[in-house]
Amino acid sequence: MASKASLLLALSLLFTACLARQRQQQQNQCQLRNIEALEPYDIIQAEAGVTEIWDANNQLFQCAGVDFIRHRIQPGGLLLPSYVNTPILAFIERGRGVHGVILPGCPETYEYSQDQQFSGQGERRGQEFQFQDRHQKVEDLNQGDLVAIPTGAAHWVHNDGDTELVVVVFFDTQNYENQLDEYHRAPGNTQAQSQQQQGRRQSQQQQQGRPRIQGRGQGRQFQNSSNIFDGFDVEYIAEAFNVDRETAEKLQGQRDQRGHIVNVQQGLQIIRPQQSRRGSSGRFDPRQERQQHQGRRGSGGWSNGFEETFCSLKLKENIENPSHADFVNPQAGKIANLNSFKFPILKHLQLSAERGELQRNAIQSPHWTINAHNLLYVTEGTLRVQIVDNEGNSVFDNELREGQVVVIPQNFAVIKKAKEQGARWVSFKTNDNAMIANLAGRVSAISSLPVDVVANSYQMSREDAQKLKFSQRETVLFNPGYRSQGRAST
Repeated sequence: MASKASLLLALSLLFTACLARQRQQQQNQCQLRNIEALEPYDIIQAEAGVTEIWDANNQLFQCAGVDFIRHRIQPGGLLLPSYVNTPILAFIERGRGVHGVILPGCPETYEYSQDQQFSGQGERRGQEFQFQDRHQKVEDLNQGDLVAIPTGAAHWVHNDGDTELVVVVFFDTQNYENQLDEYHRAPGNTQAQSQQQQGRRQSQQQQQGRPRIQGRGQGRQFQNSSNIFDGFDVEYIAEAFNVDRETAEKLQGQRDQRGHIVNVQQGLQIIRPQQSRRGSSGRFDPRQERQQHQGRRGSGGWSNGFEETFCSLKLKENIENPSHADFVNPQAGKIANLNSFKFPILKHLQLSAERGELQRNAIQSPHWTINAHNLLYVTEGTLRVQIVDNEGNSVFDNELREGQVVVIPQNFAVIKKAKEQGARWVSFKTNDNAMIANLAGRVSAISSLPVDVVANSYQMSREDAQKLKFSQRETVLFNPGYRSQGRAST
């Protein structure tokens, strides 16, 4: 009995030590002395587009437990079906298309009628047979759409427009559903993952220093996009699908050199409902959205949250819908948040997103995110961003240009100011109801403190404390001309 107790005690101590060491390693990853803007460090080229990859080994990404890529799909291009070990948020930055997400166990509800059957030749039996296509639902993609994809769900994207389709993809690698490691892993991306792990080993051998800006790689041309069937015996595949060997070999794609984005020659012949498209600008049409919402609600009023089952999950929401705007200042800009209250699937994914816009020289109140890390990606214009850690040290003070990314860790304070041409961005956050606390403005930490607490905390007179509390009467988005107008009137 004594030996068993000693063994249990030893195992308990070993487990505790391992857990403490793991937590210490994670904490060390977030002890950032300097933050820098990040750009793609490599490009994977395919027949009908490219994928730009950010460095998953970067200390910022390791701290936040996230990963990020950008697909550029040419007109007619098809991003091949794949699945990953993390939840995904994908934002349609530009262009239009169609996509499908395959939810395991759900029925194929898109199908032709019995009168629209097709005939084909059954080579195995030498007999003619009939079949009708059916598949799970597909949806249109437009600029501003945010697509939520559960962990492990297979998905694909097709550009059926006449311009480039740009999709930025956010992976939450430290999500509780990821049981592997800190990388996202997808069939067909094994070479990129191998390079990421090699880079991680190299970075571990180097002294831990400040993160560096990652330069754009030269790219790799038309590499064989390995798929999950490639590792199985061809005879087993033929037997499992009840097809001949030649078809099984095509499924493995051993001689397919097109890459992970391929050309569709004559358009995809898929079953889809008739839907009106957005205008040529791709901007949101509120009248169209009202009609769609009315059609969904019917006469039953608002949803109470119980009607949505796993197979009827709403996977897409347009974050540029005016009804999602949480803060609007016509002279400064607007901010819209998509959280689990507006987009219920985000509760399961434990993620949320923000779409922000600042007019020229406008400022967003300095603030910190209470319960989430934040990955900020600039889609238009230039932002001047300052980030301060919890000890009051400046860790980032620079401009973010279009296409650049910066990671803002939890509790780090940030202030944003647009340059002359204004700026727009999208942020991905690691909490389904990410909350911010403002430092300035009408609803902020400073304005909510008693005057005497402010005066004594910052060694100022009571009169100056009152000015500090009440001079800024705007809430979150500050008009650039507000201060000059205030000075002129005094």
